[in-house]
Amino acid sequence: VQLQASGGGLVQSGGSLRLSCAASGHTFSDKVMGWFRQAPGKKREFVAAIRWSGGTTAYADSVKGRFTISKDHAKNTVYLQLSSLKPEDTAVYFCAAGQRLILSTMRLEAKYTYWGQGTQVTVSS
Repeated sequence: VQLQASGGGLVQSGGSLRLSCAASGHTFSDKVMGWFRQAPGKKREFVAAIRWSGGTTAYADSVKGRFTISKDHAKNTVYLQLSSLKPEDTAVYFCAAGQRLILSTMRLEAKYTYWGQGTQVTVSS
């Protein structure tokens, strides 16, 4: 499975961006697509995830109400809409894919098998 993330950029505080993650190659059922981010000097952290079948979602508390994860089956793409951005949202955002994750494990980086290359989001104050 290859994951191609895009859509990052420089935006002012309070602004919005939409990240995309296109999946190609081997497809598998029961997959979960997730977004993680890593700020300079910090560990990579969970942002949001969505179950491909059924649409169950999970969000980090820090982004709940501001970010929205969605999917497009026809395009085999997952999106992350970032709104009301803050300088602390500045990070490299990675998309990832895992299989057979239950809700309680969708936040765990180690449960994801495939990773995209990351896209930089910079929020200026």
